[in-house]
Amino acid sequence: MNDDRGLTIDGRAKPLGAYPHVRRAGDLLYVSGTSSRRPDDTIAGADVTATGVELDVAAQTAGVLDNLAAILAAVGATLADLVAITTYLVSMDDFAAYNQVYGTYFAGGGPTRTTVAVAALPHPHLLIEMQAVAHLPAERATKGANR
Repeated sequence: MNDDRGLTIDGRAKPLGAYPHVRRAGDLLYVSGTSSRRPDDTIAGADVTATGVELDVAAQTAGVLDNLAAILAAVGATLADLVAITTYLVSMDDFAAYNQVYGTYFAGGGPTRTTVAVAALPHPHLLIEMQAVAHLPAERATKGANR
């Protein structure tokens, strides 16, 4: 990934609009808002049962961070390369559970972070979404990532 064009990564949930998973600008990678949506459009942490839908913000948080890690890995970066994350929660009542899981991914300290509450996300089963910025010098970037 040695240019500034946005990339859509194979094996990840397809973007729901005209945007890439990640875009490079200089040594920075900008990762679009990412949820726990899987490639088959199911959502980690949203289990459909006979009586309704059970939503789990902890499972969704892990799913989001796993998706971010996979997107970054596809271009040669890791979660350790993140410099900033913005988290969108549908309810601040979920902050403690989200924060606990987040801490397991960044136990030694992580990127700068802002967490805000929003009225809704693109799917009614989503409780959380994150967008991120990573620093990745061009010489470490994976070449040939899918466009």
